[in-house]
Amino acid sequence: MSEKQKYDGFSEEERTAMKQRAAELKTASKPTSKKAATERQALLDTIAAMPGNEAAIANRVHEIVTEHASDLLPKTWYGMPAWARDGKVVVFVKHASKFKMRYTEVGFTEDAHLDSGDIWATVFAVTTMTPTVDEELTRLVRSIG
Repeated sequence: MSEKQKYDGFSEEERTAMKQRAAELKTASKPTSKKAATERQALLDTIAAMPGNEAAIANRVHEIVTEHASDLLPKTWYGMPAWARDGKVVVFVKHASKFKMRYTEVGFTEDAHLDSGDIWATVFAVTTMTPTVDEELTRLVRSIG
């Protein structure tokens, strides 16, 4: 492909996220007793680099997960804050500025086992952390199977 041709596949943000994921996998594959501490610090650094309101949301999610689902380990996932069990991401925060979105998303993967009936939400748009949002996210984290 010549330099003048433009590839219309992945956006620059998506390519950056994939590179971050590759680096995360490389770090995760290194056998070390410091792995959990390294992944926790990567999560905290990612949150610290977020704009104000996004950082507030991610920090509160981190507090909720730490308090109510202490078996989940902090890490980053495609450059986003995430919490995992047995190496599988269960909860994540997709911050708006990273993907040029209107709002931050707090998501739960299928490994969260939030199944309820024939349809249920797994990703929630969060614009600000209010007491109602805090209460609902706490309820969801507590119900992780």
